[in-house]
Amino acid sequence: MTLALPANALPASFRPKQRLGFNTRVSFNDDAGPAQGFRDGIELFKQAEQLGYQSGWAYQRHFDHYLSSPLPFFAAIGQHTSRITLGSAVIPMRYQDPILLAEAAGTTDFLIGGRLELAISTGANAAFDAVFGTIGTDARTEAKRRQARFLAAISGEVLHTVTEAGQGAPQGAELRVTPHSPTLRSRIRQGSASLNSAIQAAELGIGLICGTVQHDQNDGESFGAYQARIIDAYRSTWARIWGTEPPSVAVAASILVGTTAELRDKYAAYDIERRTKGIAASRPKGALEPPRQPEGAQISPVFQGTPDQVTEAVFNDPGLAAADEVVLFLPPAFDLPENVRLLTDLAQTVAPALGWSPSPAS
Repeated sequence: MTLALPANALPASFRPKQRLGFNTRVSFNDDAGPAQGFRDGIELFKQAEQLGYQSGWAYQRHFDHYLSSPLPFFAAIGQHTSRITLGSAVIPMRYQDPILLAEAAGTTDFLIGGRLELAISTGANAAFDAVFGTIGTDARTEAKRRQARFLAAISGEVLHTVTEAGQGAPQGAELRVTPHSPTLRSRIRQGSASLNSAIQAAELGIGLICGTVQHDQNDGESFGAYQARIIDAYRSTWARIWGTEPPSVAVAASILVGTTAELRDKYAAYDIERRTKGIAASRPKGALEPPRQPEGAQISPVFQGTPDQVTEAVFNDPGLAAADEVVLFLPPAFDLPENVRLLTDLAQTVAPALGWSPSPAS
């Protein structure tokens, strides 16, 4: 069933959705273990492609019951899919060696036929510094330095000119990252939770994806209203600097379409859990409990209810209305059948009303 609202009921700011995606943490529990979690993750991407989804995103999380290394996972998925783009959302640059990441990204992009989309961030978790090593400056400054180095590397820039001949490189050799994927830089995005990070993305000339947590929004301003301001700041900054149309903007959101009474009850319970527990909601068995939500942070709402109710809520949310691509954020503790049901119901009911069309089957 395809739903639609009357044309005169749509907000003037609503942009038809060019792409539909999903975001998974590729979680695993203590009972089944990581191998089964990864197999389920691959199957999820396969099912999403068959449903016509254009993008699939995997969250990187260290030291827990979730995917910690997205690139080899994408290389595996690439052998089972042919159309869907594969993206990280997000990779924190503070904990990456930018040159090694550039090499791995280029290799992965070739293995999956140029379908890699990397979302990176300049945030950091101070608790990890003891493992990854302390730095001589603050974490965000270091993350921005590594981000710049990574972008230079995947752009094919000369990273170093050899001054003394050594093993593998003659004197005078200009060292560049290989393999070099010429179009990969155009598929890099910034994961944004604030106006400043969105403006930075536009200044760097990279894409934008907005997540499910925000920082620095004004008191009393809704999540969607602040998200719309973030997107507007990105687009206006891009137009001012580059004088061209900016890349499409993706927004991740919990859009849970309840096509049965039982599903509506399940999704309503998740909504309550997310409202009360915030980022600690929906954890697989054995996962660590996150620390208290940072002061000043705001978590995205859950859009749940009947197909008609969800459709109307998406139309009326300023952030989702402003996006070019909607990315379904899947609850981390949901299993494969539950996630496939979420993907199916969104694609077959609400998404067509948003202007979306599925990718044709190969």
